[in-house]
Amino acid sequence: MTDTSLKKDAKLANSWKKKAPEDLTDAEVLAMPESEYMNTAQMAFFRHKLTLLKDDILSNAGQTAEHLREDAVVTPDPADRATIEEEHALELRTRDRERKLLKKIEQSIALIDAGDYGYCDETGEPIGIGRLLARPTATLSLEAQQRREMKQKLFGD
Repeated sequence: MTDTSLKKDAKLANSWKKKAPEDLTDAEVLAMPESEYMNTAQMAFFRHKLTLLKDDILSNAGQTAEHLREDAVVTPDPADRATIEEEHALELRTRDRERKLLKKIEQSIALIDAGDYGYCDETGEPIGIGRLLARPTATLSLEAQQRREMKQKLFGD
């Protein structure tokens, strides 16, 4: 690494101290020292990220209800009716997945409130900022998740 890139990394690592959690970037959170894992800024950052995700899902749910009401007009053509019904079924499956995700989001926010967010349910070890950025509702470390998936593959569930 060059001297300028080291200075740039050091500057990025400390830039988060002056910012509000909603203004932090993923790169700034990743650059925070491991010794400060799940500090108050990170907890607030993930709370904000989860809250935005929750609001987006709730907004989509409202749009779906409105969309289904609008399309309730009876179409005489069977092909058009089948297309509309298939679109509705796809939309409802998507909302069902989002409903399940919403439950996980609420559980993650509760973990933040309890101060337990970011730690593996099975091992108690840190999940890791990178994994939490990719999947903010993660409750298992990558290794624990891989073990669980391997068990499910071998033994079924």
